[in-house]
Amino acid sequence: MEKRTGEVTMKGNPITLLGKKLKVGDKAPDFTVQDLDFSAVKLSDFSGKIVIINAVPSVDTSVCSAQLHRFNSEAAKFTNVAILSVSADLPFALSRYCAADGIDAIKVTSDHKDLDFGLKYGLVIEALRLLSRAVFVINQQGKIVYLEYVDEVSHEPDYTRVLNAVKAL
Repeated sequence: MEKRTGEVTMKGNPITLLGKKLKVGDKAPDFTVQDLDFSAVKLSDFSGKIVIINAVPSVDTSVCSAQLHRFNSEAAKFTNVAILSVSADLPFALSRYCAADGIDAIKVTSDHKDLDFGLKYGLVIEALRLLSRAVFVINQQGKIVYLEYVDEVSHEPDYTRVLNAVKAL
């Protein structure tokens, strides 16, 4: 398993990420995560759509919550776009969070079981078994057209660049 140290920091300290770092132009690896009812969700379930993947460490942090709220509010502005949020939180916690915070326009999923998404997208924080913060935009042909591995885990992504990448498709 590939290990990368220092590309991303947490509170200014370098962290080690597990998995391969992807780049624009790569075919987006298929993955399996769990829906709020523990059923399997795969990237391939959204074939033919533009997909935004919003990866966050945990919905129980203010930055992650703000990120989910932002993408939830942006979802209504697009057609033929699926927005997936992925964290290593348990589906029980995600379900409670979504119900309490009105997150209903995006698909919120859990990578807790196998870290299949996190390892394939190079986002597993080795010391914490959480995902690092990142956003990927995948076109209808399954290619990554935009990505941002957020360099400081406590920072939000550049929403303008993400949304412009989607609008350009």
